[in-house]
Amino acid sequence: MKLLVLIPSYDSGARLLTRTVQAALTHWPDVWVVIDGSRDHSAAALNELIATHPRLQVMELPTNQGKGAAVLHGARLAMAEGFTHILTMDADGQHPANDIPRFAAMADAHAGAAVFGSPVFGPEAPALRIQGRKLSNSFAALETLGWGLGDSLFGMRVYPLAALLDAFASTSWARRFDFDPEIAVRVAWAGVPIAVLPTPVLYLTSAEGGVSQFRYFRDNGLLTWMHIRLCGGFLLRLPWLLWRLSKGGNPLKCRFKEDRHS
Repeated sequence: MKLLVLIPSYDSGARLLTRTVQAALTHWPDVWVVIDGSRDHSAAALNELIATHPRLQVMELPTNQGKGAAVLHGARLAMAEGFTHILTMDADGQHPANDIPRFAAMADAHAGAAVFGSPVFGPEAPALRIQGRKLSNSFAALETLGWGLGDSLFGMRVYPLAALLDAFASTSWARRFDFDPEIAVRVAWAGVPIAVLPTPVLYLTSAEGGVSQFRYFRDNGLLTWMHIRLCGGFLLRLPWLLWRLSKGGNPLKCRFKEDRHS
């Protein structure tokens, strides 16, 4: 397995992005950042890290195209560079960089599988966000007949690159905020085994540099349209999904939902 840590970023702020990338580099040498048309000059702030970490790459897209498009851009280049897996993590400091080796070890032990983080929220997490994601997770569970995605919206994941690119190729959507849930469903439809790992989430305050690009009405509208489309795909695949479920479903479901403190 050859794993790349890929961090898409849009207006994360130079301070926060630098801190996130520095933390990732502490735990993994191969880190790429895709700046998705940001206006915050954060790419320039990474120059010092580039000088001391030769395997860090920073690429800039000329206009904002969305999280999924940024991941797709990096994934295509990663495949050309011989990587077999990518670990995606957000630039906003929510995902724990010290868990990168844990995700990598699980992916290495099950090379054909994806590894999805499942968020463990702290008391600072916005209650509205926590409750709102339950509906999306319920639809994703239905659309995959309980394949075992964990949390469909959580962005810290390891994908086998070939499976990820196949999932992108199967849709012209999943290029913006709909990336994480739609690709999760499509990876499950393709029969990729998925291991779920509980993962702590940190919501930073604005004083700590926290930035959120989530827009309640815009992004919930996008997710609603996404699930309408995916429910149509689910109905077309239903006989196949029922047959697969009768054979046992996801072979890694529940096997690796271990308590991270055990």
